[in-house]
Amino acid sequence: MSPLIEIEELRSEKGPIILIDARAGADARQRYDAGHLKDAQFADLDKDLALLPENAANGGRHPLPLIESFSKKLGEWGITPESHVIVYDDKAAAFGGARLWWMLRAIGHKKVQVLNGGLKAAVDAGIPLSTEPYTVPAVVPYSVPAGFAGTVDIEETGKAAKDDHKMVIDVRETPRYLGQMEPIDLIAGHIPGAENLPYTLNLDANGKYKSPEELKTAYVKLLGDVKPDDVIVHCGSGVTACHTLLGMDYAGITGSKMYVGSWSEWSRRDLPVATDQK
Repeated sequence: MSPLIEIEELRSEKGPIILIDARAGADARQRYDAGHLKDAQFADLDKDLALLPENAANGGRHPLPLIESFSKKLGEWGITPESHVIVYDDKAAAFGGARLWWMLRAIGHKKVQVLNGGLKAAVDAGIPLSTEPYTVPAVVPYSVPAGFAGTVDIEETGKAAKDDHKMVIDVRETPRYLGQMEPIDLIAGHIPGAENLPYTLNLDANGKYKSPEELKTAYVKLLGDVKPDDVIVHCGSGVTACHTLLGMDYAGITGSKMYVGSWSEWSRRDLPVATDQK
């Protein structure tokens, strides 16, 4: 199953689906209430897809939720291992869309897709929005493994950044990577040795993912001889990194891992910081 679904495919989908609106921000719920796709349930990035950190130096600004809490939440959304889940947000999957896709894949769920182009694609296609909240009957908590697969910690990330046979990719905007600005975290710059490939380069002018062929060309050029299994992707807090992991999957490049703590953790640990282009 492709990690992306086009709006035309969503329109013609005949089977039962679970539709999740995963937009983010302090007013995300208000924006959902003002207009969302019909039958879409709301997912709160900070409460449902992350754990409120006691200290961002230990896990970053968006650490993964407890696996038991995620299991319960999936049950509340009516999601079972057989469910076809479709997720969207209002920033071309760069917020909760790709994050929830990645989380589901990380527990072994197969049938999950992200709406290519997000809410904008639906609005542009003339699909009317609903202001009615939507819930489904809860089911038993989802049977989950002991944890989320495909993650690495701060120590492994630091070692990989120094290893010529491995690669760490920072998907934040280049000015943040270069330390020219930092609107969120305490220190500007990047992990020494990390490469920069902004997640925005995954998108075309319409806010949709580029074709698998275009994406593969860009990723292969960056990776060179490094195997996908030896690649670690990170961002500011482990959310937009999922956007690139989805793009890689769409391009047929699988096996790369995510450093969830990302720059928000690294920059608070009194570790080396670089501001030069590698």
